[in-house]
Amino acid sequence: MKHNQEDQHSHHHDHHDHDHSHHNHDDMIRDFKQRFYITLVTGLPVIVLSPMIQGLLGYNLQFVGADYISASLSSFIFFYGGWPFLKGLVSELRERQPGMMTLIAIAITTAWLYSTAVVFGLSGKVFYWELVSLIAIMLLGHWLEMKSVAGASQALKKLAELLPSEAHKITKEGTEEVKVSSLQKGDSILIKPGEKVPADGEITEGESELDESTLTGESSPIAKSKGDAVKGGSVNLDGSLKVKINASGEDSYLNKVVRLVSDAQKEKSKTQTLANKAAGILAYVAIIAGLVTFISWWQFSDQDLNFALERMVTVMIITCPHALGLAVPLVSSISTTISATNGLLIRSKSAFEASRKIDTVIFDKTGTLTTGAFGVQEIYIHDNSFSEEELLSLAASLEQESEHPIAKGILQEARKREVQLRDIQNFNSMKGKGIEADIDQDTYSVVSPGYLKDKQIEIPDTATEDDGTVVFLLKEHKLLGFISLADTVREQSYNAVNSLQNRGIQVIMATGDNEKTAEKVSKKLSLDQYYSGVLPHEKSEIIEEWQSKGKFVAMTGDGVNDAPALAKANVGIAIGSGTDVAAETADIILTESRPSDIVRLIDFGKATYRKMIQNLVWATGYNVFAIPLAAGILYNQGIMISPALGAALMSISTVVCAVNAQALKWSMKPA
Repeated sequence: MKHNQEDQHSHHHDHHDHDHSHHNHDDMIRDFKQRFYITLVTGLPVIVLSPMIQGLLGYNLQFVGADYISASLSSFIFFYGGWPFLKGLVSELRERQPGMMTLIAIAITTAWLYSTAVVFGLSGKVFYWELVSLIAIMLLGHWLEMKSVAGASQALKKLAELLPSEAHKITKEGTEEVKVSSLQKGDSILIKPGEKVPADGEITEGESELDESTLTGESSPIAKSKGDAVKGGSVNLDGSLKVKINASGEDSYLNKVVRLVSDAQKEKSKTQTLANKAAGILAYVAIIAGLVTFISWWQFSDQDLNFALERMVTVMIITCPHALGLAVPLVSSISTTISATNGLLIRSKSAFEASRKIDTVIFDKTGTLTTGAFGVQEIYIHDNSFSEEELLSLAASLEQESEHPIAKGILQEARKREVQLRDIQNFNSMKGKGIEADIDQDTYSVVSPGYLKDKQIEIPDTATEDDGTVVFLLKEHKLLGFISLADTVREQSYNAVNSLQNRGIQVIMATGDNEKTAEKVSKKLSLDQYYSGVLPHEKSEIIEEWQSKGKFVAMTGDGVNDAPALAKANVGIAIGSGTDVAAETADIILTESRPSDIVRLIDFGKATYRKMIQNLVWATGYNVFAIPLAAGILYNQGIMISPALGAALMSISTVVCAVNAQALKWSMKPA
């Protein structure tokens, strides 16, 4: 069972054009709103002129041509107000998935055709007021529902935006600025410090550190030099690189991710929401009950064709309950509003409805269970004439100008401990190895283990890079101490894993980071299982593997490398602080970036689903009595459902649904 990214466009999904959706979401909301108001205004005269309403309210308004006024206004409403439903009917039948649109279309088409035939001479009764009120209520329901859900997915667009639009191509004369799209395999490009890599390639000159965290989830920057591969979309940190392009466009790493995402989204968009399933069943009921009624009266009784037709039409109109149009939209608009104030942004309704079934949650590590930023774990003193604070002050002073993730971690710790920064002179960055500068006439440096190896300075045994990164502080060439940094686990992660496990949900981590880091985080959080060194396409394979074991899987992630998995999972959940790509691919966004909100999502999903079922039972319950009565089962006993009684029942069940939806506010109190 796959849910859907595209079900934001009311109930009917235009699967065929969801890539180049010609309506944006806001336009569609405006469209439904406008159709609703115009239908309401033009529908009033029809209702005032309706014989049944006149009988109910005890007034009499008849004049020559009244029927034709009703007929022409109703025809306008049928085509203008009913248009979204008629269009939806076509797309649902194309998908061979009859749902809400099909049911509404059957009822309004039957009512309009029959009533118009009656006005022009067929003997029978006119169903214009039912037609008008049904279209108005259904437009209102769809409008409310679309207002409550965020717009369609922009995931593919956001993926494309990860690449810069221009690159510095190396030519005989020097470099020229070219559009990235014009780069060919074999071209050489220059990538300056701080720039994004425009295409996959191999370094031919220069060395630098690259930050691939958004792409692969590897939290530490990676030192690369001649002969190493670079990926389009990663960020070049401190050195200039010359790169020869070996894959552009279609074959690049990012494009593979784009393909994985769009395939999974197409798969997912087939799922129907609950209301659609119920409506689909009723659509079959309408057709079958209508035909049975017609054939029974026409063939097996002494009534004429006209009577049989009228009974059939009554049955087919009554099978589409007015209340159904509001039963579910009212619940979803209330539940999405409450969810939003509790850190959950709902982008896909069918995913939200399905969240109650989650039994396996797969987390990405970097940026999801962890903050994705380096934090100082420990400061080790090697030369005892210095204190931890002094070491930190020296290191932070050297790093104060740097944008490097490690520098940010050291500076953050310095701010936290309120150490004084010193003035530095003669700052020099040693590409990929570290930095040096003078403080009070002495030269200090913050360097990587590789630098110590080059200079044959002995690395202390305690300085292992098991769980993150170690940088060394030197004075001239003497080791003063070292600082270990790692990606820090989010405070809320402990609580989240714990509460999920208490509910019998298994918690698994899949990360692009190395085995040692993964194992450490997994132990800290006591996860059920973890996978390390996972590539993006492998993340979605892990999800498929669990799905094939019959598990209902939620994926939680924040990076580009999580996008294929977010699209593949039964419910894709993105961390708000992550990349746009992840947010656009996901069904649910945790706006506060609290992994613990997943527990709330599951609870809210359950409460919402319960309310929807209750409302569907209410909305369709009266059909169980109304259909046989409308068909005329008790006709010979003199009992027929009077149109007035039908109208009263209908209004009551609509009101009950509305009140019941409001009650959701109590059962969704945040835990």
